[in-house]
Amino acid sequence: MVFSSDAHYGISRPNFRGDTAVAGYKVNAAMIKQINSLPGLTLPQDGGVGGGRTIGAVDYVVQTGDIANRQEVPIQSAAASWGQFEYDYIKSITLKGHDGKPAGLLVVPGNHDISNAIGFHKAMKPLTDPTSMVKIYNLMLKPKVPMTNVKYNYAKDKINYSHDIQGIHMMFITLWPDSAERIWMERDLAIVPKSMPVIIFTHDQPTCEAKHFTNPQPPHDINAEAKFENLTTEYYKESYNAKGDGGTTDIEQRGWVKFLKLHSNIKAYFHGNSNWNEFYTYTGPDNDISLNTFRVDSPMKGKYSAKDETLLSFQLISLNAASQTLTVRECLWNTKPQDINQQVVFGKSVTVSLKVN
Repeated sequence: MVFSSDAHYGISRPNFRGDTAVAGYKVNAAMIKQINSLPGLTLPQDGGVGGGRTIGAVDYVVQTGDIANRQEVPIQSAAASWGQFEYDYIKSITLKGHDGKPAGLLVVPGNHDISNAIGFHKAMKPLTDPTSMVKIYNLMLKPKVPMTNVKYNYAKDKINYSHDIQGIHMMFITLWPDSAERIWMERDLAIVPKSMPVIIFTHDQPTCEAKHFTNPQPPHDINAEAKFENLTTEYYKESYNAKGDGGTTDIEQRGWVKFLKLHSNIKAYFHGNSNWNEFYTYTGPDNDISLNTFRVDSPMKGKYSAKDETLLSFQLISLNAASQTLTVRECLWNTKPQDINQQVVFGKSVTVSLKVN
């Protein structure tokens, strides 16, 4: 599986391959070209799954949101950004799975996609555009009657789904596992054997961001003073200080940690939002949980790669179903910016066990 996040169509990179102010669709297209080049490369001898073997099939491409950058004036609309994303990620990926069919695309929305649909506390044009949310909804949930922009209601039309892949239950959820999301997750996990490992893919890191919660002050609206973005259904519970962009989330996290303790078969968590390549352990606000966590870079807004394009990366996830072992490898895709024939270079890697004790 290839994993990336935060495509951010609609903005530009200051510098890329000798040019300046390079549009997001050009940078993402360059990354897709490198993703398509994976088959035939040899995995490093790093002790991980498939180490030393040639890459053949790639079954899935995962993208965890911020497809469209927030359409703050003068950034293009979500509809325009989705059209560019669709060309790159749906029409231009040539990877094939083990079944010989095109690699499956698995997508969840990010905070920018949601804000475009529901509004923001800074000026946007148009004021709302749910196109990317609607397109992801239809692509992933495949409703009998396709969702439309006119009918879309973020309060009830969340993008949550799951797949069993090689004996692993993979859950794809909207933004962050807040108390409302956990209701859906509880129902989904009710039919999953306790012995089956579970992996979560979502946009926000396990700690979430205070500003992403719903404004706790009546009338709970989105406003420039409070700066809450109302992206989760859950109200922010910490001491209110009119700075929703900088508060702690310990209380919110404790509800999430309690859920993890009840579902010890949740073994890994993949996210974007704040972007760089990192393999780490989430321990919760009280250091009483241990969850394998994987943070991925962004082609447009990486913390480090935004300034140093040679650090641009996505991740390759390899799974050994028999041993229930997972290896995640950093794929540096632009180490030689001026070389049109450059290959992906494998960077850091980590292997973890998904076995349920």
